[in-house]
Amino acid sequence: MNYRHAFHAGNFADCMKHALLVWLLQALARKPAPFAVLDTHAGAGRYDLSGDAERTEEWRAGIARLLHQPPAALADYVSVVEAAGLYPGSPIIIRELLRPGDRLVCCELHPEDAATLRREFAGDPQVGVHLRDGYAALGALLPPVGAKRGLVLIDPPYEAPGEHTRVAEAFTTIARRFPTGIVAAWYPIKHRAPVRTLHEAVRLAGVRDVVAAELWLRDPTDPARLNGNGLLVRHPPYRWHEEWPAVLAALLDRLGDREFGEGWSADRVTDE
Repeated sequence: MNYRHAFHAGNFADCMKHALLVWLLQALARKPAPFAVLDTHAGAGRYDLSGDAERTEEWRAGIARLLHQPPAALADYVSVVEAAGLYPGSPIIIRELLRPGDRLVCCELHPEDAATLRREFAGDPQVGVHLRDGYAALGALLPPVGAKRGLVLIDPPYEAPGEHTRVAEAFTTIARRFPTGIVAAWYPIKHRAPVRTLHEAVRLAGVRDVVAAELWLRDPTDPARLNGNGLLVRHPPYRWHEEWPAVLAALLDRLGDREFGEGWSADRVTDE
């Protein structure tokens, strides 16, 4: 509850997470059947980069580097950002890419952010906003009503102890309640131990068909610094292994500062 994303909006981690989110949504839209998205940690929706974000200036090393002549692999993501007016969080990005018949459900535990989201989507029949804990909502909101396909986005701030364990448990819950659904869970990379713990927990839980995309801007050895980030994805859509590398390579080319140890990866965590 202490974390406020407004200070970090548009940073390199947002760029990586949202570029792949756009790819996942476009992959879902390849088929005509409707889909539903559950955003468990939705945030405020839009962020003014001249406000709180200017105090950290993290966006200047993030989205600011992508806006001018973005590479082809990032063009769709940047187009959504430019259309939003203010920097879009995941709910705005998702809503932009919904088709008639698709649906978005947002969960947000911070009262002010939830109120902001409700104002944003007031009168929108395709979007629902809940002031509630996203993890606790999994049992109540899955499987989604009216759609057999969809995505669950898990994007916690990792400020509470045991967050990696909760994410792994969420994968198990979603696999049981929404077996056909895609799951995408963001995680920070400060050093490697917590990442190994998360991946191993998912493996031990028996969750199948999980892959991980990661981008790091420096050698991840400093536990006090956000050195990189990852997206853990269950049931990745077709062609992920062919198309994600172009997205990640383009991000690193624009956002990297050629520091020692920077890189990216897209690897399988559990077998299909």
